[in-house]
Amino acid sequence: MEPQTVGELIRFWRTQRRLTQMELALDANLSTKHLSFVETGRSRPSRQLLVHLAQHLDLPIAERNRLLLAGGFAPPYLEQPFDGEMMRPLRESLTRLAIETFLPMDERSAARLGELSGKARGG
Repeated sequence: MEPQTVGELIRFWRTQRRLTQMELALDANLSTKHLSFVETGRSRPSRQLLVHLAQHLDLPIAERNRLLLAGGFAPPYLEQPFDGEMMRPLRESLTRLAIETFLPMDERSAARLGELSGKARGG
């Protein structure tokens, strides 16, 4: 069964990271009792606590969103497909960078580079 509640999600990711409640509580600077109450649903965590625990559990962005939604909070992290319109400027920049970095130089540029390296050697 897939975890649905905030507590189930925290417990799932804590066990995936092979942490005990005490280890996570110490790392996140909260009491084991409070963490236990959050995991069992006896306590409703704040948005700040969920973000804090997500950071200490090193959750992927999508899972951070899922945790916040389960807690009743809006997700702050946008998930955009790489081929979407918002990512077009990034794709164009990466393409230019790849072309400039990885395509071979033309002969004139290579000859000029040879001249410069020859001058540097005293030639």
